[in-house]
Amino acid sequence: MGERPLIVVSGATGAVGRHVAALLEGRAQVRLLVRDVGKARALGLTGEIVAADYADRPLLDKAMTGADAVFVVTANPLRPEHDENLLAAARLGGVRHAVKISWLGVADPGADDLIARWNRDSERLLHTSGLDWTVLRMRSPMSNTLAWAPAIRQEGVVRALGGDARTACVDPRDVAAVAVRALTRPGHEGRTYALTGPEPLSPREQTRVLSRVLQRPLRFEELTLNQALDGWRRKLPEPVAHALAEAAARRGAVAAAHPEDTVAAVTGRTARTFATWAGDHTAYFR
Repeated sequence: MGERPLIVVSGATGAVGRHVAALLEGRAQVRLLVRDVGKARALGLTGEIVAADYADRPLLDKAMTGADAVFVVTANPLRPEHDENLLAAARLGGVRHAVKISWLGVADPGADDLIARWNRDSERLLHTSGLDWTVLRMRSPMSNTLAWAPAIRQEGVVRALGGDARTACVDPRDVAAVAVRALTRPGHEGRTYALTGPEPLSPREQTRVLSRVLQRPLRFEELTLNQALDGWRRKLPEPVAHALAEAAARRGAVAAAHPEDTVAAVTGRTARTFATWAGDHTAYFR
């Protein structure tokens, strides 16, 4: 295997996984599990790229063989067996440490929607997997605002639910930096990290930040819950759409707005602001 550890990165083309893969370059041997090999290559990801189906245990068993650690990302709350398959394959392949993305909303005792229950169950599965583990509970990623990009480009408008509900959204690059620390350095085993950005912002406030960064006027239009639900239904299965609506109804809670200093504590660098993230991603909105 050589001196550098072999790390498997699942969800390697996702909002966080792509940055994990990039940060691991030169630090580890990297095996990337992706659904779309072409997308991985278009993103410039390096390392061994494996077309992954989380329902295919023989493929996962092969992908995990000889690995030292795995970055675990699953995305379908209707398929909890994906977590089971990834962890079982990791255990069989000799993996010692799993670092998993979860959702900070699971810490809210009032969160009982499908997505919250799925994340709680997947965390419990990890705890009993026999692997050393680290859980990264992240607040909403700043990259979620990329969904606004078409309307910003075409109409100069942002349409969103809960215009005044603040959340301490986090830059996916900061989540990735914490993940890579946990994957490559000892001392993070058995830890659960709450990851947020440095400031609570509402969609209306994010719109003002984007307007300043893009140097063009933007209008904010509040969606009703039914309008937002209809939009989610067009893209997602009905149970997932309803879970997102339930989560949105809680978004104004103080817990969602509270920033944590975990990114700085783990990486030694202050978490990025939304203005910084927006400035680095202007091409998507122009």
